[in-house]
Amino acid sequence: MGDVYVRRQASSLPRQPKIPGCAAPLPLTLTSSKLYSPTLALEAPASKVKKKMSEKGGSLEAGSETQAKKIEDEFPEGGWAGWSTLCGATLVQYATFGYTNAFGVYQDFYVREYLVNYTPSEIGWIGGTQIFLTFAAGLFTGRAFDSGYFHHMMIGGAILHSFCYFMLSLSHQNQYYQIFLSQALGGGLAAGIVYIPSLAVVSHYFKRNRPLAMGIVASGTALGATLHPIMLNKLFHGPVGFQNGVRISAALNSGLLIIANCMMRTRLPPKRTGTAIPLAKFAHDPPYLIAVIAGMLIVCGLFFPIFFLQLNAITHGVDRNFSFYCIPIMNAASVIGRTIPTILAPKIGVFNMITFFMFGMAAVTYSLGAVKDEQGIIVFAVFFGFFSGGGITLLPPMLCESSLIFDPMITR
Repeated sequence: MGDVYVRRQASSLPRQPKIPGCAAPLPLTLTSSKLYSPTLALEAPASKVKKKMSEKGGSLEAGSETQAKKIEDEFPEGGWAGWSTLCGATLVQYATFGYTNAFGVYQDFYVREYLVNYTPSEIGWIGGTQIFLTFAAGLFTGRAFDSGYFHHMMIGGAILHSFCYFMLSLSHQNQYYQIFLSQALGGGLAAGIVYIPSLAVVSHYFKRNRPLAMGIVASGTALGATLHPIMLNKLFHGPVGFQNGVRISAALNSGLLIIANCMMRTRLPPKRTGTAIPLAKFAHDPPYLIAVIAGMLIVCGLFFPIFFLQLNAITHGVDRNFSFYCIPIMNAASVIGRTIPTILAPKIGVFNMITFFMFGMAAVTYSLGAVKDEQGIIVFAVFFGFFSGGGITLLPPMLCESSLIFDPMITR
């Protein structure tokens, strides 16, 4: 009777499907009035393992995000890596943008000796294009920096900078295209590639003392714009000559850029894709657009005296040896102009300060036509350097305060 009962119970159970490759279906085992199948026994632990792995993966992802957030919130405000990076960024500013600000020496030499078949206006396009590319490259280098390509840009920009100026030393007299390609396009693009990243990397280490850190880095530009003109004038108009003088200056800047690359390190992780605000959104921000247009007009008028002051002094009969120092005097005075706004702007207001400095710069620029002696050159250089230094320093804060859209990555 017991065997008959067991057979009836088994016949009432559903038939197991055949598994390919097996001669017979998998057996069913009756244990404690519960059915046991090897297939179900394998599937249950697998689902549990997957669930545990997904929970573990989620916790790891959340932990990594928390750790990254913790790193971003804690700024060392210095340290060996912070001050080393700051010194490296200062050297980059000295060797690139500071050197670009010494173009007035090239302008004078090209007009009077090396490109005599071209007008001062045509030669001025070399320096103008160089400055334009230095600033315009920031549209791309800023996002590349946030994506983690800092060292790629610094190394590539340093190589391009050295290559272009060594090629400039091979240019021939009255060959405008050779100078334009090497100095205007190549030199401007190289300076632009490293300009924004070298400023932005300092913000990885400083938050509370960021204005001080940025001021120190900006002093590299002022120092380079003061010392490079003296060196270039002595080289070009001395026994060394133009071509060897360019090679010496290129070798010096190349060495400084190598040292700077060894000193700088990033600290914060790259920005996640999709966190940036599209640039098209700023087109619907009228105050910001007006500020951008104003900034473009400021920059257009800023570099005219810087490029032509030395040539203007020599043209009006000022002693040549004295005229070699008018650009360094102007750039040294700009250091004072760069310092005062950082102290007074929080109290007086950025727009009030930049309005004052821009009116002062415009008035001094109009007086350049009346400058015809050494005393006038000194007065003009000091006042223009002071007002222009303040104006260029206040441009970034003005753009930040003008925008209704706040995004730290874009504004930086």
